[in-house]
Amino acid sequence: MHKLFVKRKGTQRLKAKVRKVFSLRNSALSFAFLCVLLILLFLPLPTWAAPQPERTLLTLELLQERLRTPTLREGSLTVDLQKMVIDLRPENASFRDAFYQLLRKELGTKPLGLDLSYALILGDFVGSDLGLRTPLYAQAIAPIFTASEQEELERLRFVCLELLAIALPNSKDCRSLLATSTQSGEITVFRGALILAQTRFNGEVKFSNTFFLQSVDAQNATFVQASNWAETRFARPVSFSSASFRQPSNFFGSIFFEKANFKQAQFQETIDFQGSFFEKTANFNQANFKQLAKFNSVQWQENVDFSRVRFANQAQFSKGNFNQLVLFQETAFEQAVIFREVEFNQSVNLQGASIINQADFSDARFAKEAFLNVSGLTFNSNQAKILGNPGEIGKMFYVPTFQGNQNILRNLGQNFRQQQQVADANDLEYTKQRLRLIELGRKLTATNINSATTTNLIKLGFSKTESEAITERRLVKPFRNTTELLTLADINLETYTKLSDRLSVGEPLSIGTWLLQAWSWLALSVLLLLSGYGTNFWLVFGVGGVAIAYFGLLFWLVDRCRRLHPVPIIPTSYETIAILINFSVIEFLSLLAIFRNAEQPWLTLGCLLIIIVPVPVALLIRLYQQGRYHDLMDISYFTEDGTFRQLRLLIGRLPVIPRNQTFRERYMPLLCDRRWNWLNYYDFSLNNLLRLGFNDIRLRDEHLPGIISALAWYQWCLGLMYITLVLWTLSRTIPGLNLLIYLK
Repeated sequence: MHKLFVKRKGTQRLKAKVRKVFSLRNSALSFAFLCVLLILLFLPLPTWAAPQPERTLLTLELLQERLRTPTLREGSLTVDLQKMVIDLRPENASFRDAFYQLLRKELGTKPLGLDLSYALILGDFVGSDLGLRTPLYAQAIAPIFTASEQEELERLRFVCLELLAIALPNSKDCRSLLATSTQSGEITVFRGALILAQTRFNGEVKFSNTFFLQSVDAQNATFVQASNWAETRFARPVSFSSASFRQPSNFFGSIFFEKANFKQAQFQETIDFQGSFFEKTANFNQANFKQLAKFNSVQWQENVDFSRVRFANQAQFSKGNFNQLVLFQETAFEQAVIFREVEFNQSVNLQGASIINQADFSDARFAKEAFLNVSGLTFNSNQAKILGNPGEIGKMFYVPTFQGNQNILRNLGQNFRQQQQVADANDLEYTKQRLRLIELGRKLTATNINSATTTNLIKLGFSKTESEAITERRLVKPFRNTTELLTLADINLETYTKLSDRLSVGEPLSIGTWLLQAWSWLALSVLLLLSGYGTNFWLVFGVGGVAIAYFGLLFWLVDRCRRLHPVPIIPTSYETIAILINFSVIEFLSLLAIFRNAEQPWLTLGCLLIIIVPVPVALLIRLYQQGRYHDLMDISYFTEDGTFRQLRLLIGRLPVIPRNQTFRERYMPLLCDRRWNWLNYYDFSLNNLLRLGFNDIRLRDEHLPGIISALAWYQWCLGLMYITLVLWTLSRTIPGLNLLIYLK
């Protein structure tokens, strides 16, 4: 018995423990469930789970009551129809007719607003039947309009005068405003504000040929069926921010007198803004166009923002006019975008944009200060292409820095070479090398923040605190780019902006590396100044013309003006005048070519003069200082091949004849008593520099002053570099010629 009692008692204890465990577990589960419930109550619900507003069915009695007791909203009386279900379907025709009649009577005679926020509209909504219809010619405008409303109509008349022949030649109300007869069209005037915030229209929306004298607010509105806003005029700001257009929408020929906001709007089907006029800023930031977007012949008077917009289908901007900035930052063009015959008066910002198919800028006109900023543009020339007028479009691209934009410049250049637009590809190559020159110069002169001492940083312009912060930061981790300075709390933004162009990062340059980069910078500078990096043949032609005429005059001077005592050996006055006139003509034409084709003509001319002036002038001064007292003083230093006279290509010719009797017999001295003798000096200069001439003229090998020989050899060496520059430039500027040169 005792054992049985003990066993039963143990079983009861075990059951009590199990009950206790389950009780604790149930308490924990209850507590956890309660916590989750509280979290769900206090957290905002997602959009799909957001509670729908409770709507009230609108009846005629309720409508009449709201019309009798309008509410005051932002200083204006407004008919409050918020959160209503308005049934305008054909099966409810009696209510529909009464609805339009009552609203038209009140809204037409009084400047009342209409608030349909959160409302559900069933059936077609003919908004143009709600306003006051009135003729538009000045003699018959309804006297019910106030003075300010009359001014708005006059304002519309003025805009129509500007647009009638440009963007809206077919606009009915513009023709009506300009008419003088009593037979004129009519327009619906909506005198109060229209509020459609989060309104849902299940049927078609018709507001065509309507003039809104007050603001229109359609934020987050949903248009399930087609909406028609053709030739509508908005006198005050209009907002379709985050609105959803699920069927085709028509804003053809509309005029926006104030700001137009379509930020984050969703256009599921075709949208038509053709012939519209935006007098103030237009904001389409983050909008989504899933089908064709038509913006042809649109007049944009102020800034336009298409940043972060997605064009899933074709976007058309043909014949438009952008008077101010155009922003396409981080915009995605998945299909063709067309800018044919567009006028750009200021810059077009395409930073970070994506062109996946085609961008057509054919016949687009750019003002002097307009350009296409393509920094960070995503563009693959193997899949997409950019079109434009040959010889013009390449000059319109702009990137601020070389770093990070090499790929886009290369792809753009390849794009135009594939289209045989060599001039545009060369313009981009010139831009690329100019930016590279700036980058090289910056590396040579900028202060490396990873190696500069605190003293140098202070001398540069940083404060002592900022310099110490930079020094401490680079001990932990070297700077990878200059923008990392802004992560330091002690760095002043104004100081950084002022000094950013004078800073660099990377490994410190050794003396040898610095000299190599300095030589690269110098060579690239000369190529850019004298030939546009092989992209401008007429610039090279002008440079060669200046050098040929200059050296021709020098050779004439040393040969014909030898001494005054004891026996004068000087040229005749006729010869002097003739050569100076021809020198002036050649120099004028060459300088004209330089100033018309060089981006920095004075720097180009200065670079050329540094090359051709100092050494020859020093030799010339030394020649006249020491004088000439040698044999054969009365015979020209220059000889010509007397066996035949013809146009020759003298690639392997040297400036001095060989020391051989046979050559001395073949090469005869120039005849100084001939009136046309001065031409031979230009011919010799042409031979030396371009390896081309009408006769093989060289220096004699006997009794020749070494200075004159040095002068000829100096020009001959310059000629080697010049003819290389000419051939290189020709191969880059004339399609197919490079193959001919390389095959030769």
